[in-house]
Amino acid sequence: MKIKISETLLLVLCSLFLISVMGKEIEAAETQPNQFHSYLRQGIDKAFNLETAGADVFIKKAVELEPENPTGYAYLAMLHLFSYEMSFEQSDRDTNQEALLRYVKEAIDKGEKRIKNNSQDSQAYFAMALAKIAKLQWAIHQKRYFIIAQETSNIWDYLEKAKGGTSQNYDTYFLTGLLHYHLNHLSGVIRFLSSAFIISGSRQKGLQELELAAQKGDLLKELAQAELSSDYLNFEKQPVKALPLARELNKRFPNNYNFSFALGNTLSDLHRFEEAFDIAKEIEKNIQAGISPFVPQLQPRYNQLMGRIFFNKGEYELSLEYFYNVLKDTSFYNARSRVWAFVRLGMIHDIRKERKQAEEYYLKALEEEGGEGAAQVEAKKYLKIPYAPPAKV
Repeated sequence: MKIKISETLLLVLCSLFLISVMGKEIEAAETQPNQFHSYLRQGIDKAFNLETAGADVFIKKAVELEPENPTGYAYLAMLHLFSYEMSFEQSDRDTNQEALLRYVKEAIDKGEKRIKNNSQDSQAYFAMALAKIAKLQWAIHQKRYFIIAQETSNIWDYLEKAKGGTSQNYDTYFLTGLLHYHLNHLSGVIRFLSSAFIISGSRQKGLQELELAAQKGDLLKELAQAELSSDYLNFEKQPVKALPLARELNKRFPNNYNFSFALGNTLSDLHRFEEAFDIAKEIEKNIQAGISPFVPQLQPRYNQLMGRIFFNKGEYELSLEYFYNVLKDTSFYNARSRVWAFVRLGMIHDIRKERKQAEEYYLKALEEEGGEGAAQVEAKKYLKIPYAPPAKV
């Protein structure tokens, strides 16, 4: 009888031990994805606040936790894309370009490996699409037309498969919205090559998808908000819709001067000049004080903002002074500021009925390398139809 009791006791103890071990394994399995996501979230927040080194640390922690997961590599590619676009030195730009392309390759390799084991792995397809978006943006900067067409085709294919997952991933709508909305804004050759592989652009559908991502997205929610704010301000000419997005991003990421400039531009277009000047003064103070990351290289962007405020006030002589100062800087990283300055100068000449001079500035805007975007879209429009200021209410 004693032997049976001992055996029973041993069986109970073994069972308890197994339950304990299994519980820890289940807990670990549940914790790891949450920790992986947490690292990515922290990395993205750091990136948005222009704390690039900290962002790199957290995203690499996610990669170390799940080295076979393509998602971490895709976000590293995106991080280096941001750094590439915001580099003030050519050497830094080259370093970030190399890292960007390396992490894109890693994400694709890991993603394809996952898909071989599970052809329905929507997370892997999404990660590959995100990595390809990073490469597509780089290719647009480089004017690599064949790569643009090829990558756009791949992205769309990946996104269609990513949507087939069992759980809803609203971040996919950021990527589809980006493609739908901006396909028509690309230059003729790029647009033709891209639309030959996927459906044509759709402004309305793109905005709807970006709105959905901005409201319900996860890791790409803030990126969707930033994109939507820019689109409403620069393409849609609806600063009222851009304002709450710009305010929220500036509040959450006060270290990010991009959101400060965006808020200042939005307030200017709404004719809330006192508030716009306050934003501009704060930017100038930070630049003059050398408060990181407000570096001296941002001075042309400050001049561009001040020129825009005075333009919207109708004080064109003061506006001209700031725009001419923008043009004095010929650095590659301020190409977009120069394009906007050319466009605004053309608009002022149109207001003064000096059409020939206006056309010259619009053409200069289109000739500026590295200045693709809303400003060049404006230049094309005003080359066809002269700019006229809106009627005063």
